[in-house]
Amino acid sequence: MFIQPWDAALEPAEWQAWVAGTDRFGVLAVNNLDPAQAPFVIPTHFTVADGPGGGGSGELLLHLARPNPVWPHLAAATEVRLAMVGDYAYVPTHWRARPDGVETDGVATSYYTAVQFRCRPTIVDDPAEKAALLAAQLADLQPEGRYGEIAADQGPYARMLPGLRGVRLEVLGVDAKFKYDDHKPREHRERVIDRLEQRGQGLDAGAARQQRRRLDAVGETRRE
Repeated sequence: MFIQPWDAALEPAEWQAWVAGTDRFGVLAVNNLDPAQAPFVIPTHFTVADGPGGGGSGELLLHLARPNPVWPHLAAATEVRLAMVGDYAYVPTHWRARPDGVETDGVATSYYTAVQFRCRPTIVDDPAEKAALLAAQLADLQPEGRYGEIAADQGPYARMLPGLRGVRLEVLGVDAKFKYDDHKPREHRERVIDRLEQRGQGLDAGAARQQRRRLDAVGETRRE
């Protein structure tokens, strides 16, 4: 993922907080064993274990159905990526025109937050380990509880565990991008925030919040 200096995370805590505030849903990208074929791109929830840091430490947990065709490709993979994107919005040409210029001379862009984890995968087939992985995911994604006992040999999940396989992703590195025109003057960013809030379509509100947060943190134009 290409990241301009002004779009980079201000510090690891920034992308960590963003991920923690989401539903932890992304796409797992795995190379195809046949290089002439497209890679596998799998939408999935995941759980962050041990809090990955800026140096790439930590682990991601997920599970997929056993019939999924990705398994031989994942078993052969040395590295994979899990990618997230959110708080995105299309910014039209006339919003980005110079205040003293011609409206039609503006250049459109996209605002978004993107976080990509570069990982080393391990497939989990041991029943007890799968139960522990599933328990960690439910505790993360459903903190209110209200689910049955998770065990390999008893409870409502025991008979379903053979139908899935777990995946542990050792995080080797993280790329994080917050693309919200931080290289533009403050007045420009404030004007676009107002227009995003007024338009209120799709994820405009989230994009406006991210741009306002970055504006408060960065202040004047950020170049590096």
